[in-house]
Amino acid sequence: MRKTISLVVSFFLPVLALAQVADTTSAPTLLTLEDAIRIALSENASVKVADKEVERTGYARKGTYASLFPQINGSASYQRTIKKQVMYMDGGGFDMSSMLAETMATYLLPLYAQHPDVPFPTPAKPDESESSSSNEGFSVGRWNTWSAGLSASMPLVNAQLWENIRISAQGVELAVEKARSSRLETVGQVKQAFFACLLAREAFEVYKSAYENALANLEHIQRRYNAQKASELDLTRAKTTLAAAIPNVYDAESSVVLSLWQLKAVMGVDLDENIDVAGALGDYAGHMLYDLHESGELSLDGNSTMRQLAIQAEQLAATIRAQQYAYLPSLSLNFNYSINAMTNDFKFSEFKWSPYSFVGVSLSIPIFSGGQRLNAVRQARVQADELEIQRTNTERQLKIAIRQYLNQMETAMRSYGSAESAAGTAQKAYDIASKSYDVGRSTLTDLNDAQLALTQARLGVSQAVYNFVVAKANLENTLGADFIDADGNVQLNKTYSK
Repeated sequence: MRKTISLVVSFFLPVLALAQVADTTSAPTLLTLEDAIRIALSENASVKVADKEVERTGYARKGTYASLFPQINGSASYQRTIKKQVMYMDGGGFDMSSMLAETMATYLLPLYAQHPDVPFPTPAKPDESESSSSNEGFSVGRWNTWSAGLSASMPLVNAQLWENIRISAQGVELAVEKARSSRLETVGQVKQAFFACLLAREAFEVYKSAYENALANLEHIQRRYNAQKASELDLTRAKTTLAAAIPNVYDAESSVVLSLWQLKAVMGVDLDENIDVAGALGDYAGHMLYDLHESGELSLDGNSTMRQLAIQAEQLAATIRAQQYAYLPSLSLNFNYSINAMTNDFKFSEFKWSPYSFVGVSLSIPIFSGGQRLNAVRQARVQADELEIQRTNTERQLKIAIRQYLNQMETAMRSYGSAESAAGTAQKAYDIASKSYDVGRSTLTDLNDAQLALTQARLGVSQAVYNFVVAKANLENTLGADFIDADGNVQLNKTYSK
């Protein structure tokens, strides 16, 4: 008897210790599935990154629109001349003696005609032996050159630029769709993690109940053994059954803790947060009571992957047009204003600034680029063909996945009905086996078999519901079912659209 009491106390000590720890800590915060989804949509890292990507592409789009506005730039420069430039003039092009003779004949000859006593100067003739060009030049320019200016340009006609703006707008649309895809994946992950917590907790309750039944049977057999109504073999088997039930309880308890950590990680909250899931898998059993075949052919219009491929196809079509528009001329408006000053000193107040400005239009006509534009068009068309092949294959794979999820849901529905019936029968069989053993009409082996069948049946019910809700969550993710209504509430039972 002392050995039995020591054994029971040794089994109960871990449970009592856990109960004392639970009493000293604060109660966990219970979260429903709607609460978990709402928190994940605001705290999950993937969702935050997707939102930042939408913001980034929005800025990129605004930057593309800026190309339509005038681009104004200012400039200023200073140059110090190290060695001035030297200019040379040939005699044939610049004959000083001939210019002097012409001036004297035009202005001085009439004056000397009035005074014949004054000798008329005769310019010296150049030496014919000398070369008509001079080897000595003279320096031009000044030591300091200052300049400042303002330039502006604006495209007037540029078809390729306009098409690139449309492509940037489609890039924003693609980023928004990727953000939606990230939210759908996050919701699917939260659902699976939440249902895994419920399954782990129910498994823990089942194994805990099996442990309590084994403990009660041990106590009962111990009393019968003390009264010499049970054999030592029955007592040994009862102790073995109890010892075998303890690891299952510990494993199930660890599964509960790990599943809660996984849920916290998906939600994006601190792993030390004291939270727990509310409800049970049985609460979602009502979702299984409808005919899956009434939904007909489910549409992929809401699937995020298909939407992204459609947007990418539009981008490639616009890219082809943009490459073709590279053959068209472009017209732009230009303006420039600049001032310059050249000095030999640094007396800024005495600088003489010379302004220069112009305004005009420039026409650019592409003529030959070595086949660059043609190959760019061909490359974009090949990419469009690749994307179409990828779209067809993706659509085929998604349709297969939809049928697979529907098949899993239907299998889970059928398993749930049989599992419920088996659980009721197993509970009744265990009660009969327990009473029969009390009166000596059945053996301990029959009682253990009934306990095992009851445990398996109860786990089967929970597993059937879990398989259904997980397959349903995957189906919703594949169909791209919206999970937020106009009022911002989470929709968990959205009707599938054809």
